[in-house]
Amino acid sequence: MNKSYVYQRKKLFIFIIGIIIFVMVLIGRLAYLMLYMSEHYNDEAVKLHERERQIKAARGKIYDANGTVIASNSTVCTVSVIYSQITEPERVIEVLSSELGISQETVRKKVEKFSSREKIKSNVSKEIGDKIREYDLDGVKVDEDYKRYYPYGSLASKVLGFTGGDNQGIIGLEVEYEEYLKGTDGEILTVTDARGVELDYVVENRVEAVPGQNVKLSIDVNIQKYAEQAAYKVLEEKQANYVSIIAMNPKNGEIYCMVNAPEFDLNNPHTLNYELTEEVTDEEYQDLLNKMWRNQSINDTYEPGSTFKIITATAGLENGVVTPDSSFNCPGYKMVEDRRIKCHKVIGHGPESFTEATMNSCNPVFMEVGLRVGAEKYFENMENLGLMEKTGVDLPGEAGTIIHKLENVGLVELATMSFGQSFQITPMQLLRAVCAVINGGNLVTPHFAVGLADDEGNLTEEFSYPVEEGVISGETSETMKHILNMVVAEGGGKNGQVEGYNIGGKTATSEKLPRGNGKYISSYIGFAPAEDPEIIAICIIDEPVGIYYGGTIAAPVIASLYENILPYLGIQGVETNDTKEEGN
Repeated sequence: MNKSYVYQRKKLFIFIIGIIIFVMVLIGRLAYLMLYMSEHYNDEAVKLHERERQIKAARGKIYDANGTVIASNSTVCTVSVIYSQITEPERVIEVLSSELGISQETVRKKVEKFSSREKIKSNVSKEIGDKIREYDLDGVKVDEDYKRYYPYGSLASKVLGFTGGDNQGIIGLEVEYEEYLKGTDGEILTVTDARGVELDYVVENRVEAVPGQNVKLSIDVNIQKYAEQAAYKVLEEKQANYVSIIAMNPKNGEIYCMVNAPEFDLNNPHTLNYELTEEVTDEEYQDLLNKMWRNQSINDTYEPGSTFKIITATAGLENGVVTPDSSFNCPGYKMVEDRRIKCHKVIGHGPESFTEATMNSCNPVFMEVGLRVGAEKYFENMENLGLMEKTGVDLPGEAGTIIHKLENVGLVELATMSFGQSFQITPMQLLRAVCAVINGGNLVTPHFAVGLADDEGNLTEEFSYPVEEGVISGETSETMKHILNMVVAEGGGKNGQVEGYNIGGKTATSEKLPRGNGKYISSYIGFAPAEDPEIIAICIIDEPVGIYYGGTIAAPVIASLYENILPYLGIQGVETNDTKEEGN
């Protein structure tokens, strides 16, 4: 056998082996693809022939304390096009441009864009959506969607907040309780041929949307309305920048109303609540919107002025440096180090007891009490009453206290703090602290949401909030209620009186920084009944024009509110001789 023949046979053998190996590898690859990857490629093939459309979930409703719907949904439509299914592009462009009020150029760009789905416009009214459906245009899809609707317009706008184009919460309670309200979107899967045209004879796959959960609030629409009426009245009369009113239950922290006038239209939140006098850039307009949306009751701080004397009085009583009958003398000023700090009554109040000094809102007496307590104990008292922390109210963007560090507080700083200057807090922080002063010493968490509700507004799950008990003594609380009742009955809070009720309260007139600019914040805190408070409210009037004293313009606001809502809440007044005779 010659060498050439052997060589040829070896080459043939190697070739055959190579063929066998190649075939085995090919079979192995095919087996891998067919057996192990079949599910994957089947899914990929299905995806090539499926078109996914989202089914929007209905957002949960928001109910007031009485089960009245204050945030719901209206049905709207989303109009979109599928490029591969359009058979009459010019007709589609003409119809959509006309019905949706969009330029033909804008519509054309989307109609001629090669994509699986192109949205033309969302939040289209159901009436127009139905009309577009009637044209029966190939490649045009009209899907029903939901848009947030607020039946009371601007009522409690800065509390409720609103949603964006995707129906997601933007500000207020809408964003705070997003996880409950948003729901879970569903989807529709339709099958198409190789060209992307939907196959009518193939049943579509559908995953239903899950609606969001309903949230129930402690806000009462009627109380909110009364409060807004009172706020707008004084806002207009005094040409103020804004007026804020908060009313709540001092025993459990439930908020009955929160007004920040002027409010804005929740159904048109991107429209300013006033007319512009000059053109602004888009960025400037957004800044104006952000300012309009601010909730002054919790987002902004201020110097509280004389309403803070409630805190100083509490500290004095708690630390035993003063009693209701302690004697003082006011010459019209007090020297603190080298500073002569005046009383609002230039000639002074003369001899007075501590109770009388509170009724007179006498600065020199409160400076003396603050200095007797001392900075360390004073700060400790503020901490006990929650004034060195945020309240935990269930709204986003809450501001915190702006105050000197303890080590930087000298006698002058402590003296001015004692009558509500040289630091800043929010109205909500002060109201919460005063709740503890008058409710027996319990530091509650102010809140709006009381729980989840069914479609009739009945509670299905109740929320709970922290309460810190015993932050002050019951004895101090009882004494403070009596003193603050005297402030309204016979002192500077007389305009806060409500016929048939014992009211406790304190007024304030604080000058804004820089001092001497002639700009003031007028305020008043009042609670009822004084002997066992069931409601407490605060009114803040920013930069009133003309008369600006809190006792003159802020106290009557809460008095008028109480005249309407105390009987409404079923809060009993005091028994007088007249009522006894009527009963006989």
